[in-house]
Amino acid sequence: MQGKVGQWVQIRNTVLHVGERAAQIPEETQATPLMMWVKGYLVIDAEVGKECTVTTPTGREVQGILEEIEPGYIHDFGGYVPELDVVRWQVKEMLTGASLKGGTGG
Repeated sequence: MQGKVGQWVQIRNTVLHVGERAAQIPEETQATPLMMWVKGYLVIDAEVGKECTVTTPTGREVQGILEEIEPGYIHDFGGYVPELDVVRWQVKEMLTGASLKGGTGG
C-alpha cells in the first residue's frame, strides 16, 4: 500500500537495539529492543514497510518504517480482572466505613 505526501500515517523506529539497553533493567527487557511509534504527515510518498519521514503535529521531522496509513487513536485498559473488583470494594469499605457488597454498581 502506498502513502501519499501529506497523508496521516504511523511509523515505528528502534530507539535502542538489544545490547544498548541499561544494565539495571530486567533481563527480559534487555532482550528486546526499545521501540517508538510516531504519527505524523508523510513528507514524500512511501510504501508500507519502507523507510520514510513524517512531520509530527508539533513540527518535528522523524524517520522510521511506515506501518499504517490513516491510523486512529485506539487504547484500552485490558480485560476484566476479578481481583481488581475485590480491591475496589475493599477501598470503598475503608473510605466509607460501611460494609459493602460487590455487584451493585457503583
